[in-house]
Amino acid sequence: MLPALAAASPTKHASPAVSSLGRYHRHHHGVLLHLRRLPSLAAAGHARGRLLASAFASADGGAGQDVGSSESTASSGSAYVGLFVRMLGLDNDALDREHAICTLRHYSLGGQKCIDEIMQFPGCITLIISLLKSESIRACEAAAGLLYNITSVELYRDVAIESGAMEEIFSRLLKSTITPEMKEQCLCTIWNFSTDENLRYKILGSDMLIPIVRFLDDEDIKVKEAAAGIISNLTLSHSYHGDLVEAGVIPKLVHLLQTKEDDYKIVRKEARSSLLELSADDNYHALIVEEGLVRVPLVGSSAYKAFRPQPHSWPSFPDGSEIQWSSRPSKYGATELLLGLSVSEKKTEPDEAKVNAMIGRSNQQFLARVGAIELDDEGKEQSETQRNDLYTILPWVDGVARLVLIIGLEDVSAIAKAANAIGNASVNEHMRTSFKEAGAVKPLLQLLVHSDLPVREASAYALEKLSVSSKVCVKIRGEAGLELLANVVKDPDTPVEQLEKMIDILRRVLDMETSMITEPDYNASTGSEDIVNDEKRSQGNVDGGISGTSHKLLKQDEMASESIFDFDVISRLTKVLKESSPRLQAKCATVLEHLSASEQHATAMTAACTASVIESVLEMGVISGTIGGPENLDEPPTLVIEVSQAVAATLRLLTKLLNFDIFVLSINTVKIVALLRSMLKSNIPLQSKDWITECLVKLESRDGLVDRSVSGIGMEITIYHTIPRLVVQLMTSFSFEKKRKAVIELNRIISGGVMEYTRAVATAGGIFPLVKMIEESEGDVLEASLAVLYNLSMDPENHPAIIAAGAVPLLKRIVHVESPHWNHALQLLRALPV
Repeated sequence: MLPALAAASPTKHASPAVSSLGRYHRHHHGVLLHLRRLPSLAAAGHARGRLLASAFASADGGAGQDVGSSESTASSGSAYVGLFVRMLGLDNDALDREHAICTLRHYSLGGQKCIDEIMQFPGCITLIISLLKSESIRACEAAAGLLYNITSVELYRDVAIESGAMEEIFSRLLKSTITPEMKEQCLCTIWNFSTDENLRYKILGSDMLIPIVRFLDDEDIKVKEAAAGIISNLTLSHSYHGDLVEAGVIPKLVHLLQTKEDDYKIVRKEARSSLLELSADDNYHALIVEEGLVRVPLVGSSAYKAFRPQPHSWPSFPDGSEIQWSSRPSKYGATELLLGLSVSEKKTEPDEAKVNAMIGRSNQQFLARVGAIELDDEGKEQSETQRNDLYTILPWVDGVARLVLIIGLEDVSAIAKAANAIGNASVNEHMRTSFKEAGAVKPLLQLLVHSDLPVREASAYALEKLSVSSKVCVKIRGEAGLELLANVVKDPDTPVEQLEKMIDILRRVLDMETSMITEPDYNASTGSEDIVNDEKRSQGNVDGGISGTSHKLLKQDEMASESIFDFDVISRLTKVLKESSPRLQAKCATVLEHLSASEQHATAMTAACTASVIESVLEMGVISGTIGGPENLDEPPTLVIEVSQAVAATLRLLTKLLNFDIFVLSINTVKIVALLRSMLKSNIPLQSKDWITECLVKLESRDGLVDRSVSGIGMEITIYHTIPRLVVQLMTSFSFEKKRKAVIELNRIISGGVMEYTRAVATAGGIFPLVKMIEESEGDVLEASLAVLYNLSMDPENHPAIIAAGAVPLLKRIVHVESPHWNHALQLLRALPV
């Protein structure tokens, strides 16, 4: 977008003769005024000045002067442009140069024809640029203004760049003594340069971006306009978005957009354009939403003609909850009029979220009723890339209400755009709760069964993003959403993308019932946590937990869920678990895990051959554990991580199902145990081994399922799970008490005399944290650490690691001060080759 010239050039639709006359008539007055203030010049120059003044003065003829005569006079006057260009020369007096540049600047306001006449002289642009360094403020300002006008013509931008105009302008902008006029003209020139995509990289590469962003805070409104215009053009190049965001442009643009003064019209326009371009990137869009703005699609004023306000009925909040009667009658007879607004009843006052939802709904519905919600020319200033997908930026109160209003219209294209916008805007708990309070959940659930596929996909996307909030999950359940989701899942025609979102929503809603699932006992004592479960709970309880009312509601619906999730749903989920990608397998297994708490559902899973599907997932886990170790990959790829998550979720499902005899009898115990033991020995993440151990313990506890004489399961669990877990706790825990328990437990295990246990400690990297414990601890912890290290020193292969960890100086110090355990330290020193 180009900045507007101080004087508009003639339009193509105007009469050429009339345009020229008007332009020169205005312009010659300015030149004549400058000539009258010229000092005494050389005789020849003085004569030429009088001649030029006379030529310009003749243009101020009477009103009856014809057009042809005016054009002839203008041509005569323009012949003296060369005189003023020559007066710019470095060999002329400084005052002459000042008057010449001022005259040429005013002459350039006549439009492109006047600029062409100035630029026909070779080297004039260099002389103009040299005056930017003049000691005369007036000359500097005139030179900057002339450059601004010249660079408004695309033909001359490259000439200005080649002559060093941009570098000189940057240098002037960095001066602390620059005047507001000079600052404005320099920024407007950069604004002209920024319209050329090939020149934007010079602006970004000149360390001028941060100063330009700072100019957004300038007191001069014209400076703000120019800076906002430059940034607006820079945002057209998506490769520069990262630099702009790092420079802190988003908060400043948001502040300018929210300014209500009339003088800020151009600034708001440029700020909106910039924010719309930045919002094309999901990450930057999230930052804009965090600042309190929402991107809303422009669907056309005709789409709102389908809006029908609700008929008069008992008033309710946007989310559907009714406004309660006031218990105290009004002595003025206004009880029904002022529903719930009694100042004496604090409990009936709506919270801030509901108030904002009501304000937004009222504003948007009013605009829709009067036909002013969307202007026909709104969004036309956006770039060509956005013309087919126009958006605007609104404050979040109005934006949320507008989006909820759009998804209630009849235009399927508008509904799909609004639903996608709801999903994109649901970046934090505040926005998710705001959409819930605005009444978005119920219509989105209804759109899941819409006849249009893009609408169904968009509504599924929006609900998936909203369901991160536990409050939204409660609302989904309250709107009979579980049954609707279950019906969509078991529909064989549901696309895979939508199916994944439905299963993810189901996972989060069902997690409300079991958000406090008890982890295996050893987790409580060691602090080990299951990564997948931790992620699941953090997503399900973002807003800080569930209220008592919600918890009671979920408990009441527990019995109803058995009828909702029938055999068809479970069979469909089992098929998805078998055939889908690892990412979807993890989500599907988590849903089945929630359902497996019911014996009825466990029976259905047994009938659906879930056991064979679990075996196939475990086989995939064995393969993944073989190739995904740290010795093969510095960082596991995404696929390996997703496989690990799918295996962990399946192991949790298996752990739950092993509580039911009907399922245990349906599995191939020998194969399951073999797969679990293979994964236990593999490089699968330690968090997954927690559940492998739990499954093995449950299987071993059942009589007849595992051959105890040849199993050795207990030793394998200790070697491949317990010892590595304790070593990790030593290395990563910030709690000294947890470290103390880990050291004592390691000493208890190794003191049994099993050489494999000692090797497992060394293999897991336990030598360095044990030496660190010698330095930090005392008493029983010091004694246990010395004992474990002494057992490790019995293997000569561990001597280099013990010495490298710095054990020798620590041990000598303990012996020297004769601390209570100096004899143990002395034994360890004698065992080392020192």
